[in-house]
Amino acid sequence: MNFKKVLIPALSLALTVVLFSNCNQSGGGSKATDKKADTTAKKEGDEPDTVSVVKSSYPPTDKAQYDSLLKFNAHGDTSGRWPVANQPTPLGGAILPFKRVVAYYGNLYSKKMGILGELPPNEMIAKLKGEVKAWEKADPKTPVQPALHYIAVVAQGDGGKDGKYRYRMPFKQIDSVLVLAKRAHAIVFLDVQVALSNIQAELPLFEPYLKMPQVHFGMDPEFSMKDGSKPGKKIGTYDAADINYVSNYLANIVKKNGLPPKILVVHRFTRKMVTNYKNIKLRPEVQVVMDMDGWGEPDLKTGTYRYFINQEPVQFTGFKLFYKNDIKKAPHHMLTPEEVLSRYKPYPIYIQYQ
Repeated sequence: MNFKKVLIPALSLALTVVLFSNCNQSGGGSKATDKKADTTAKKEGDEPDTVSVVKSSYPPTDKAQYDSLLKFNAHGDTSGRWPVANQPTPLGGAILPFKRVVAYYGNLYSKKMGILGELPPNEMIAKLKGEVKAWEKADPKTPVQPALHYIAVVAQGDGGKDGKYRYRMPFKQIDSVLVLAKRAHAIVFLDVQVALSNIQAELPLFEPYLKMPQVHFGMDPEFSMKDGSKPGKKIGTYDAADINYVSNYLANIVKKNGLPPKILVVHRFTRKMVTNYKNIKLRPEVQVVMDMDGWGEPDLKTGTYRYFINQEPVQFTGFKLFYKNDIKKAPHHMLTPEEVLSRYKPYPIYIQYQ
């Protein structure tokens, strides 16, 4: 099967973000964060965990119910891959798999990067509520948690002052997303496209927001250009060590602040986007979602999910739907919630619309 129809169009997102290239804050960063950008991910276990733990006020997770829902979401898988064996029971207050997350993705500065910025706020929230109802109808057993998935660091066509080819959104825009999320009874994901920077430099900038119980995190390997290529020229990559760095960082925030588990979304639509997946460490403080991020006609998306999500199990799975790009070619059809649930093993527990 030719996956290029799914993969190549995803790179066009990087080309649309050149609209940020003339912004005064383009690629801006302090000397401290620029210095961090020259570091590389340390292997898991290099640093001892010495954080002080704040007791959580959330009731403990019902392990029997959790395991039962994992089995339900495996959707009759007979490969032995699902549900993932020996995963830790999450801390109290975990969202997955008790609820399915349905998220709107984008950026408030651009109508081309996703539905979150394409529509006026009232219209966007109303449309999101409609999708929530559609998923609740398709799977009455699983409640739906709405979400806004906001691109907080955007790969761009201009190198910026530090030559990192990424633009950090102003915090006031994140504040605006939090206000919109409250109106929609939604949680928030902050998503990072590091370009020629790295996740160790970008993630700590958002700790004040990640201390909030309703704020979660997304990382996009497509725009992690470890070889120095400009974003949009080729598909980037993250290693398990990068993902482990993020999950450990999030876990420490959870423990220090007595929070419920964070959800970590990792976008993926090729094998090389995530290397050494078997080394990804699972923790009770973090729930890892591997999100099938490619677009195209239904059969192409199905192949991508099968080969790069189902066959390389981590913990939970996600699926991305594109209002425009999925219908460009015959049969000109975006999958419905019922079709997604009937096609895929395991059931995607995180759904993202762009």
